[in-house]
Amino acid sequence: MSPFYLARSASKLVRRITSEVSVELKILSEKWRLLFAGLVFQYIHGLAARGVHYLHQPGPTLQDLGFMILPELGKERGYISETLFTFIFLSFVLWTFHPFMLHTKRFYTVLIWRRVLAFLCASQFLRIITFYSTQLPGPNYHCREGSPLARLPPPQNAAEVLLINFPRGVIYGCGDLIFSSHMIFTLVFVITYQKYGSIRFVKMIAWCIAIAQSLLIISSRKHYSVDVVVAWYTVNLVVFFVDKKLTELPDRSAGSAPILPVSVKDKDTKLKEENTRLLNGNSGDSADRRPRTQMNAKLIENESHVDNENVKT
Repeated sequence: MSPFYLARSASKLVRRITSEVSVELKILSEKWRLLFAGLVFQYIHGLAARGVHYLHQPGPTLQDLGFMILPELGKERGYISETLFTFIFLSFVLWTFHPFMLHTKRFYTVLIWRRVLAFLCASQFLRIITFYSTQLPGPNYHCREGSPLARLPPPQNAAEVLLINFPRGVIYGCGDLIFSSHMIFTLVFVITYQKYGSIRFVKMIAWCIAIAQSLLIISSRKHYSVDVVVAWYTVNLVVFFVDKKLTELPDRSAGSAPILPVSVKDKDTKLKEENTRLLNGNSGDSADRRPRTQMNAKLIENESHVDNENVKT
C-alpha cells in the first residue's frame, strides 16, 4: 500500500470526521438539555446508591434458586462479570460514534444518546424507589457479616456523601439490589442496537451476551436472582413505553434530510416567500411555468397559421 494512498485515505477520514463533528455540534446546540439532564441523573443515581449503603444491615444470605442451580464463581473470579460488562459498555459506545468514522450512517450520535439516557434514567428512577423501599442483606462477599465494608459509619459531613467515594464507593456498594444496575445498562444497550443496528448476527450475539451477563452476575453472588429477573421485564417495559413518547430518529441511510436547527431568520424568509407566492396566485415554481407558457404561445401561433391557410383555400 503506497504512502500516497494512505495519505489520501487519511485526508478523506479527517474531512469526514470534521464534517460529522460540525453536524453533531449543530444538533447538540439544540438538543443539549435532555443530554445534560441525563448525565446529572447518573450522578443522582450514584448518590442514591451511596445513601442506601448507610442503611444496609448485613445478614444471612437469603435462599435463592439461582444460587442453588448455578455454581459459585468465588471471590477471586468475580472480575469475569465486570470484564464482560466493560466489553459491552465500550462496544456500545464505539458503535454509537461510528458515524464519525464510517461512510454509512443510520443515525446521529447526539440523538441516539438522548434516547439511551432517557431509557436509563426512567429505569434508574424505578430502581431507586425499589431498593429504598426494602433493603435486603447483600449476597456479595464484601456485604456479608464480618466484612468491614458491609456497613458504613455515619458521615462526618455532607461532602463525604456528595462525593460518593468514586469509584471505590460504586464498586463496593451494598444495599442497592433490586434491581441490577448492570442489567439496566446491558439491556438498554442491547435493545437499542436491536432497533438501530444493521448486522443481524451481531444482534443475536448481543442477546446471548446479555443472557451470559445475567448468569455471571448471579454466579458471582453480586445480586440475587430476583434482581436480574426484575431487570429483564422492567427495562423492556420501560423502553417500550418511553420509546413511544419520544420522536422517532431519522434514518440517515434512507437519504432523509439532516435534522439540523433552523434559525428564526431562515424560517421568516421561507414564510415570506410562501406568502408572496400565494398572494400572486402562483403556487408552483416560476421555472416550471415558463416552458408551459412558451409552449402554449407556440401552439396558438401554429393554430393561427393553419386558420389563415384554410381561409386562403
